[in-house]
Amino acid sequence: MTAPEHHDVIILGAGGAGLFCAAEAGRRGRSVLVLDHARTPGEKIRISGGGRCNFTNLHTTPKNFLSENPRFCISALASYTQHDFIAKVEAHNIAWHEKTLGQLFCDGSSQQIIDMLLTECAAAGAAVRLQTKITAVERDGTGFRVTTGEGVLACTSLVVATGGLSIPKIGATGFAYDIARQFGLRVVEPRAALVPFTFDGAQKAALDGLAGVAVDATVTCGKARFAEALLFTHKGLSGPAILQISSCWRPGQEIAIDLAPGTDVFRMLKEARAAHPKQEAETALARLVPKRLADRLCEQAEVTGRLADISDARLRALADSVNDWRLTPAGTEGYRTAEVTAGGIDTRDLSSKTMEAKTVPGLYFIGEALDVTGHLGGFNFQWAWSSAFAAASALRSTTVAI
Repeated sequence: MTAPEHHDVIILGAGGAGLFCAAEAGRRGRSVLVLDHARTPGEKIRISGGGRCNFTNLHTTPKNFLSENPRFCISALASYTQHDFIAKVEAHNIAWHEKTLGQLFCDGSSQQIIDMLLTECAAAGAAVRLQTKITAVERDGTGFRVTTGEGVLACTSLVVATGGLSIPKIGATGFAYDIARQFGLRVVEPRAALVPFTFDGAQKAALDGLAGVAVDATVTCGKARFAEALLFTHKGLSGPAILQISSCWRPGQEIAIDLAPGTDVFRMLKEARAAHPKQEAETALARLVPKRLADRLCEQAEVTGRLADISDARLRALADSVNDWRLTPAGTEGYRTAEVTAGGIDTRDLSSKTMEAKTVPGLYFIGEALDVTGHLGGFNFQWAWSSAFAAASALRSTTVAI
């Protein structure tokens, strides 16, 4: 029988983590092949950041990541930092800008990041093979066998960089979890994260007509708290503050929203009543939030008409609906619109320094497939770069016994 095509390293997944790992491994003298079922590489990069790719965040620290094993990300993030990736971007003459809160975007398009990664792969001799269906992955004693629609491949090190379940329309699958389970690794239940909330029928009816209204807000769920923009939608709530808190939320949990952070609304309403007793409550509240929202909040709290005619108790009820709006979302929009997948491969089964499976030498997992989820704002891409670098620095080759 003809021996299968052999490489030091086969990487499953031509997304950000996979391509970055391929270039770094190739630079270290490994023969590398990247496989993906997609027609084009880096699809998640292409659609990210409104087409400009929020490729990292200036303020990246381990505190910006969620995991059941929160210390796992520390080593990789320290070994390859946001400043290292910025230097790479600048070396490729890609202009960038800071949008807000340390979020960095290309001045041009996301394609610049994809082209940079492909250029680095080519320079390092790492091959990228697309439209390749993987049907089986097996351990064979000297490494791994990867069966594809075109034949069998062999490698000493296998890197799984196939991502999570978010945005299935671009080809997302749970393949990484299947491989992990096949080799006896645990998987933390995946869930949609950085995703809008949805309302039930009664909630939607109560807020009908507010779609498109946006406010700065503080949103709290348990011990998690985020202060950013909030957007009312036809289905429920979105905006950065909501996307952030969604990663921490579990079905059935209540969230608290302050629609006027930094303002004691009860005190403001009392002062307005004293200064302008004939002013209507809706007008007074519209000084803090958009008029459509002010009108709806007054209607829901049954606080309407002249301030002079409204008791402290009714003003307090209105103020609480602004400063401490409590609600339990019906759910989320799911993986269809989720920017990332929370949960994933249990990091207790991996080395935090190399991303290698503790019980399966030569098998590595990187990127979104792991139970490491960044906040909104470029942190998940930084995890892709950092985890890929950690693996690339340790990949086994044919010269290293397994």
